[in-house]
Amino acid sequence: MNADDYFWQTKKRPLKTKSRSKPLPKAKERYLEAEEDFEQALIVLEIKYEKKFQFKTTKHWRFDFHLIEHRILVEISGGPWSGGRGGKLANKAWSLDRYDDAAEMGFTVVRLESAERYRIDEFGPLQVEANFASQWLKDLKRQIFNGTDQTIPADRLN
Repeated sequence: MNADDYFWQTKKRPLKTKSRSKPLPKAKERYLEAEEDFEQALIVLEIKYEKKFQFKTTKHWRFDFHLIEHRILVEISGGPWSGGRGGKLANKAWSLDRYDDAAEMGFTVVRLESAERYRIDEFGPLQVEANFASQWLKDLKRQIFNGTDQTIPADRLN
């Protein structure tokens, strides 16, 4: 039975077999390498972390890593959900709102740039090139190791 006969007998259009939604975008190779290298560095340096951390339950905002002891959220640029915003200003502003909300909640946001060339945004989060991420983690670990212990008051009267 053709589509017209089916419509006149049932008053319904036949189901379309082709899906309307676009498939999810794939993660870029540089992103996957940067994520793997960063996770390996976290394991070697024994830094506690969470992957795909959702810091606000009412939003679908996720960061790639959450360094638990330091309250640092790490975003690797070029993730599969960034999906090339197509130049829509509303989408770009929406994704930058999560950086502001994270800062208000007391988190520090660090953005790892996995691209060869990137533009440094002076008003946004701290940006670190993916090649230097392990060195940045070592400096972070050394800073905590050499820092003062905040549980003991400095002005003890003994």
